Amino acid sequence: MADYQNPPPLPGSAPSKTSAMAVTSLVLGVLGIFTCGITALFGLIFGIIALVKINGSKGTLGGNGLALSGIIVSGIFLLLVPVVSAAMLLPVLAAARERAQTINCVSNEKMLALAVRIYSGEHTDHFPPAATWCDAIETNVGSARVFKCPSANPAERCGYAFNSALDGMDSSNVDPRTVMIFESDAGWNASGGAELMVTAARHQRGRIYVVAFADGSVQEVRQSQLGTLRWKP
Repeated sequence: MADYQNPPPLPGSAPSKTSAMAVTSLVLGVLGIFTCGITALFGLIFGIIALVKINGSKGTLGGNGLALSGIIVSGIFLLLVPVVSAAMLLPVLAAARERAQTINCVSNEKMLALAVRIYSGEHTDHFPPAATWCDAIETNVGSARVFKCPSANPAERCGYAFNSALDGMDSSNVDPRTVMIFESDAGWNASGGAELMVTAARHQRGRIYVVAFADGSVQEVRQSQLGTLRWKP
């Protein structure tokens, strides 16, 4: 029996009201740009629900376009969030990786410096011969990987060099601030002075050199500090 008091809307007539959920869906979708996509998730859900209700309202509810817009906008932001997050995280991860490599290099030089000091203690407090320093301390180093700087050419057996000015010297006659081990591309048993140090810093985007001193300490040195390094005992 027809309801003459509340007849259905005629085709083409304006709906009685716009779906509030459809409006909310679009608003939440747009806000997704400020909330890293969190509100967009709810915007997508509300948009789908609103669309279902509108289609099932037999014309009493409007806002079909708003609901679709809310779904589309929300969906776009949800798709963009991983891309944007990845773009933001990549530099952070790269910096963390570089820092980890620097720490690894510092650890390597500390172990090499300790191995030199162990050798010295076994040889009447004399430093190893510069020409064969790697061979001389190899048995005092726990792993062959210690000789390899993580930021150097992995094909090189050794990424460090020994200050040739310390060749066989009595450690008691050496200033503890003298450079002992430093980064170099000259290979196994490489020894010499500042001329053998890597021309471009390997760490922290070309800003940091790692240097071990005669007292066994290791420091991260900036390019501006290279001129202050002591090479003569």
